[in-house]
Parts: sequence; structure tokens; C-alpha cells
Amino acid sequence: MIPLGDATRRPRRVPIVTVVIIAVNGFVFLLELLSGDDFILRWSLVPAAILTGHGVITVFTSMFMHAGWEHILGNMLFFWVFGVEMEDVMGRLVFLLFYLLGGVAAAAAEVAVNPASTIPSLGASGAIAAVMGAFLITYPRDRIRTVLFFGFFARVAYVPAVLMIGLWFLTQVFSQVGALAQVQTGGGVAYMAHIGGFVYGVLTGRPFEIPHRRRLQKMDW
Repeated sequence: MIPLGDATRRPRRVPIVTVVIIAVNGFVFLLELLSGDDFILRWSLVPAAILTGHGVITVFTSMFMHAGWEHILGNMLFFWVFGVEMEDVMGRLVFLLFYLLGGVAAAAAEVAVNPASTIPSLGASGAIAAVMGAFLITYPRDRIRTVLFFGFFARVAYVPAVLMIGLWFLTQVFSQVGALAQVQTGGGVAYMAHIGGFVYGVLTGRPFEIPHRRRLQKMDW
């Protein structure tokens, strides 16, 4: 399933923070392409190094990095679909804080599960998972315009957010269970980071929305 947009509602204001985050991700990816492996290894998160107090800044830098074109394009598409509405309901500065803390929560989950790992971890997926978690509890009934693939065939359908995001989360959980059952000898998808970010979004999404909702209510009055 590939989401294309929320067909139920439209934001009331320009999603400046969402656009800026996407632009920063694009700029950092360009730096990766130009600078090569040395840049990637320097700014990616390594769980074993974090636990020794080294490279703490990579908790933040790694969430703006990607492993390839498919990685960044997929992440930015999901972020645009779900981030626009969450920025609208949280307010710009609060949404930015929520997003960054989502990335921190994702990194913490990954380090907790793989504390001895020396494999570099990078990507915005954990922070975006937090946005998806917040979207799920805020707009579970919204219809998401989605491309569904059936083998070689594809069609556009309107899928409830609770179904689409719920299935995505279950996929991450089952994938993480499968990863734990295998001996990890190389890189792969950081499923635990996705799970950690998502749970953070579900638990904290509404509290982050409260101040902005109150301001909107006063303006409406």
C-alpha cells in the first residue's frame, strides 16, 4: 500500500515545518551522495557507541539521513501524507518538537534492543512513525487515498487510516520478531526504531495537540 494523501480533510495553513523537514532531508541526502561513506559513517547512529557516551549528536543527525533513493522517497511520501495534518493540529513549533522527540524515542528503542550493535543506523522512519502514531489516534476514520498492489495489478482505493496504519504497525512488529529470531550479521531495517517511534506517537500525540487546540477554540469563540 502506498498512501497518496488524506481525502477527508485539508490543512488550514501552509505546512511550513513539514516542507522544511523534507527539504533538510533532501539536502542531507545530497551531502551523502557527494561525500560518500565517510560522511555516512560519521553521522549515523551506532548503538554501541551511544552507550559509551560517544557520538550522542548522531541521535539527531541520523534521523535526517537515508540509505538510498527508495528509502528517502518512501519516507518523505509517508511524512507528507501524515505530517501535514499533524502540523496543522499541533502548531508549527510544537510539531517540530514532537517530530524531533519522536526520532529520539525511535533511537532509544533501537539502542535498547541492540545495545552491542556496531552497525550504523540511519533514517527518518522512526520520527515519521511517531507522526503516524499521532495521526492514528487523532484521525482514525480519515480516508487515505492509497495505491493498492495485487501482483502486477494496481488500483487506487480509499482506506481508513486505522486500517492502513494498523496494518503497517503489525508488519513492523512481526518483522521485528522475525529479526530477533535470526542472527544479525549485517545491516537491515531498524524495525524496533519504527515501533518505538510509533508507540511514542500514540502515547504523546494528544498532549502535544492540546495547547494549539485551545488557542484555536479561543479564536473560534
